[in-house]
Amino acid sequence: MKVAKLYSFNDMRIEDISIPEIGPYDALIKTKACGICSGDVMPWYIEKKAPLVIGHEPVGEIVELGKELSAISHQPSAFKKGDRFFVHHHAPCLNCKYCNRGDYVQCDTWRKTNIIPGGISEYILIPETNLQNDTLKLPDTVSYEDGTFIEPTACVVKSLKRANIKAGDTILVIGLGVMGQMHVLLARGFGAKKIIGADMIPFRLNKALEFGADHVIDISKADIIDKVKHLTDGFMADIVIVGPNSIEAMKRGIGSASRGGTVVFFTPAKPDEILNIDPDYLYFRDINIVTSYSCGPDDTREALGFIEKRLVTAEKLVTHRFCIEDTEKAYRLTAEAKESLKCLITFD
Repeated sequence: MKVAKLYSFNDMRIEDISIPEIGPYDALIKTKACGICSGDVMPWYIEKKAPLVIGHEPVGEIVELGKELSAISHQPSAFKKGDRFFVHHHAPCLNCKYCNRGDYVQCDTWRKTNIIPGGISEYILIPETNLQNDTLKLPDTVSYEDGTFIEPTACVVKSLKRANIKAGDTILVIGLGVMGQMHVLLARGFGAKKIIGADMIPFRLNKALEFGADHVIDISKADIIDKVKHLTDGFMADIVIVGPNSIEAMKRGIGSASRGGTVVFFTPAKPDEILNIDPDYLYFRDINIVTSYSCGPDDTREALGFIEKRLVTAEKLVTHRFCIEDTEKAYRLTAEAKESLKCLITFD
């Protein structure tokens, strides 16, 4: 089978490897589509994992079941050949201290689990833990392409939950790539009354308005803090989502937050950057800083619900499609962060 394997940020190859052999409680899917995540194009983040088969947003059809699963395939709740599935690349144990608190991404099992060999692969082995604890059957109304949005949408769901939005809040979304656009698409449903988007790419600013933003800020032409102050009559934003992996963006996000507001760091900063914060500024304004890393099985289930309601769809967000042989082109286009939102790798 063919896979897209990254050796470094500037070295990606299409290789032929053996189809993985599954264990008694595993499953094998034939991949139908896989999204390219914006996190995959952060050099410092992805290169520390290299070499690896790139991609972690796959959907596919079960073509083989482990012998123990095959023996119970007649049961109503069982996995069956031909079923269409989303699979999360990490899955928690559901029994540890972290899982019991709902902090699934801190679970040791979650951090150790993976799909084999990766998302941009013609076939994928789903290990038992992933299969049982965070694999979702796609409803008939959800296409394979829509299904690739379950994992990224789940990350946005977690972010908005951690933001603790209240009815009537103003939310500022800094960075209007595909993840920022999904924050715009879902924010209203979480209670936001006014949605403001900020970016420097006209294509993305216009898309945010199309997706429901009330205002957008072109940060190449205006100071974001001054503009937010103007748009909110001086109250600033109750919720700020900071998308870019930039200390400067984090600082501007904190400066744009209202008294009693919350700033969500949706993306990590680069390893060599240190954020200096005046604690008194936060303290006397009661500004909360929270992080939102990845997502868990509760988030993926909620995400599928939003996709079933057509709030997030491939039709809205996919701007480019590529075959596996052109994965590097998709990767480069995503890294450019200009007139694109979501790039998909599709399989026959």
